[in-house]
Amino acid sequence: GQLVESGGGLVHPGGSLRLSCAASGFTFSTSIMRWYRQAPGKEREWVATILGADGTTSYAVSVKGRFTISRDNAKSTLYLQMDSLKPEDTAVYSCRALAGNLDSWGQGTQVTVSS
Repeated sequence: GQLVESGGGLVHPGGSLRLSCAASGFTFSTSIMRWYRQAPGKEREWVATILGADGTTSYAVSVKGRFTISRDNAKSTLYLQMDSLKPEDTAVYSCRALAGNLDSWGQGTQVTVSS
């Protein structure tokens, strides 16, 4: 499976961005999809998960209430809507697909929150 992220960029504190993760080569609709991020000098951390079966979502405490994970199975695309962004949200954001023996990662997209 292949995953390609897009939508990163530079945004001011309090601003919003929507990341996308285009999937191909596997059955997207039934896969578990996750977003992770890695800030400079820090370990990669889990951000959010959305299940394929029923769309159940879960979030890290640090982003709950500000970020929204969603998916469009018809377009095989995962999204991360990020609102009320803070400088500490600055990181490379990557998507991950889990389905059976599949464990695939995208290359990541840079998000920088700065005034």
